[in-house]
Amino acid sequence: MSDPVSVSPFSRLGIVVGMEAEASLIRPFLPQARFGLSGATLSGARQAVLDLLEGGVDALLSFGLAAGLDPALAPGAVVMPAHVMVNGERIAASPALLGWLGANRADVMAGDLLHSDVIVTAAARKAELFRQTGCVALDMESGVVAEMAAARRVPFAVMRVVCDPADRTLPPAAVVALRPDGSLAVGALARSILCNPLQIPALIRVGRDAGEARKAARAVLARRFG
Repeated sequence: MSDPVSVSPFSRLGIVVGMEAEASLIRPFLPQARFGLSGATLSGARQAVLDLLEGGVDALLSFGLAAGLDPALAPGAVVMPAHVMVNGERIAASPALLGWLGANRADVMAGDLLHSDVIVTAAARKAELFRQTGCVALDMESGVVAEMAAARRVPFAVMRVVCDPADRTLPPAAVVALRPDGSLAVGALARSILCNPLQIPALIRVGRDAGEARKAARAVLARRFG
């Protein structure tokens, strides 16, 4: 008999991620799901969602890392928002899908998530967005998932893990360092460091935070599906 925890209430789940490295975190736990990779671009996110919808998925999950907006959230904080805010509108996630994912757990944050069309790197800008919206975290795929799912009347949810906290301004090298598949763009990284060697300590912190986020993502998935 199938374990009811590991069986989705939706038979054809589609998962949207920014990078292949994020997909690799969740794929072992949900191997039957279909994946859409955005490449961390707005056009890529739209195409990924469209491909999944046209392929017949009956639910969508936006999964991966996020920027913290709430200063209380440390790297590794897991956010499963009740709403995604995109273009000033708050779009409700599916309670059934959230419940199956374990959004009611004490170690999961339920505050709303903000969509952004661009990468937000500056701590001052994160603080401004938190004051303006009250959203606890931000990413670049969830708003696309929410809007397109709502238009098709397909249930959706979001599971995101804070990587860079609200008080952290990302160094320039962190923005250019990753390719869409999650591998290092070594040339771009080296050029950025050569131009500004003083960013090396900040880069080390970014790497440590990313490690904490990946560890937390695996842990919450293992508790729910392992």
